[in-house]
Amino acid sequence: MKQDVTNTNTELLKRLLIFSVIMFGFGYALVPLYEKFCEVTGITELQRPDALSKTVKVDESRLINVQLDANVRGLPWKFKPLQSSVRMHPGQSVEVIYEISNESDSDQIGQAIPSYTPRNLERYMRKFECFCFTKQELKAGEVRQVPVKFVIDPEIPTDISTVTISYTFFSLKKE
Repeated sequence: MKQDVTNTNTELLKRLLIFSVIMFGFGYALVPLYEKFCEVTGITELQRPDALSKTVKVDESRLINVQLDANVRGLPWKFKPLQSSVRMHPGQSVEVIYEISNESDSDQIGQAIPSYTPRNLERYMRKFECFCFTKQELKAGEVRQVPVKFVIDPEIPTDISTVTISYTFFSLKKE
């Protein structure tokens, strides 16, 4: 009977060790799998500056109203654009400024994720500089103004006269 219990315990230990090794390997493999997933779905493209084509010409025959939006999730921050909208010609380079303020008594780290309306606007929008490309660390009580420089391609459909650019800051944990 004692031999059976020892064999059972030894067998259980072996299975647990094998399971632990498999789970460690799976956790180790998640990073490259996640990076590949982001590459395939295009998520990484939203986090990089775009290259400006030198052949883009400004279409002065029409104007686009760009509405600016700012949101915060899980952070004690205030976040807003310094202007609520801007009118621009397609192909014209524009810079807008957002203001972030840490309303807490502790340092905080956040990352902004962009979203656009109408759907597929990201096909026509090129950002050269954006606070969303990097994580933002704000000290307790710190206020910071951050720019977004972009252009909307003149190839945008002519029936689109208003677009919305929205950024949402999410909390990141300190490494």
